Amino acid sequence: MKRVVITGIGVVSPNGVGVRAFTQAIRDGVSGIRHDERLEKLQFSCQIAGMPQLSEELKKKYFTELELRGFNSTGILYGVIAGMEAWTNAGLPITSNSVPDWDSGTVFGSGTSGIDKFRESIYKIDDLQTRRLGSTVVAQTMNSGISAYLGGKLGLGNQVTTNSSACATGTEAILMGYDRIRSGRAKRMLAGSTGDSGPYIWGGFDALRVCSSQYNAHPTQGSRPMSATAAGFVPGSGAGALLLEDLESALERKATIYAELLGGHVNSGGQRGTGSMTAPNADAVRRCIQEALKNANISGLDIDAINGHLTATTKDAFEIENWTIALNRKGKDFPWINSLKGMTGHCLSAAGSIESVATVLQLYHGFLFGNSNCSNLHPEIAALIHSTRIPLKTLDVKTNIIAKASFGFGDVNACLIFKKFNN
Repeated sequence: MKRVVITGIGVVSPNGVGVRAFTQAIRDGVSGIRHDERLEKLQFSCQIAGMPQLSEELKKKYFTELELRGFNSTGILYGVIAGMEAWTNAGLPITSNSVPDWDSGTVFGSGTSGIDKFRESIYKIDDLQTRRLGSTVVAQTMNSGISAYLGGKLGLGNQVTTNSSACATGTEAILMGYDRIRSGRAKRMLAGSTGDSGPYIWGGFDALRVCSSQYNAHPTQGSRPMSATAAGFVPGSGAGALLLEDLESALERKATIYAELLGGHVNSGGQRGTGSMTAPNADAVRRCIQEALKNANISGLDIDAINGHLTATTKDAFEIENWTIALNRKGKDFPWINSLKGMTGHCLSAAGSIESVATVLQLYHGFLFGNSNCSNLHPEIAALIHSTRIPLKTLDVKTNIIAKASFGFGDVNACLIFKKFNN
């Protein structure tokens, strides 16, 4: 079985586009959550969101003028930029060879694709303008549009596919890429996920009353994971990408190795017991964590830190409880834990991949980012783990192993185990 390492990183996040900007943002605790005029105009309860800020110049770096004409899919836009950054960050060339790269593929997840393009198309069809839809409607609106675009731009000849598992999408995609390399069926896999932005994505969550509505006048304070004053999640969007590679290939290329992926696990609670469409089955969550540890051949005592799912809802304390039971650690013995969502909001299908990028950066650079808006820790969490395990500011500390987990609608779970690379 092959060892799998990370040799490339790419990210499009609400608080930083590109690896350099994103690294500095999470170190400095910079929030990417802003007031959104569209949400206010549409009378959403939650009128703040985390949305990447992209310049026209940056878009033209990755797409031709012809491709951008009639283009209306933020998810594909974010995913292509993050994916291609990870590819070039790994020191891999973008060529126009007529022969595909048979050793490289992609698993790039998405929750939906091109919702705004769908809306635009529906109006044209209803107005009897079907022939004016344009030639890229299918590519922009099919769920696998993101992997298809990346596959074509990079000439990928191995598996090219898109997965979709709600908020666990990105974490699951990375594990799928890992499995393909570990079994020897690919040398490199571009793994990650993307999420569209805008009211037509976020409206359903606002209708469910699970979004933060008390901080519309103070956007950067709106996302409050693990806080006693958490009032729901702030919707977000973006994309994250990791270039996974077998160790032998990475060493042969003399590539930068950011971290090693030891393993992981995905499962479902079957919407039984405490599980439902919107709530996790506690037994399944604990089993997912424990099976990830087993797959990585480590114990709960080996975990130095956790990058949690932690969305700033009533489920945060429930998640912490599951971690304490799965790892058999609590109080001061619990690992450090943080949540990126205090700075970015909940990026939905992109959350797991963006947060995995943050996890790898923490291992590689030797720091742990602080938990924004968590100075008043929720009392149920304080009863489970010591407050010192929840850093409020960035810590310059070297960690060896960090666990990253995501839990999604439909009672689906995914957990990854990342390790600082030591040859």
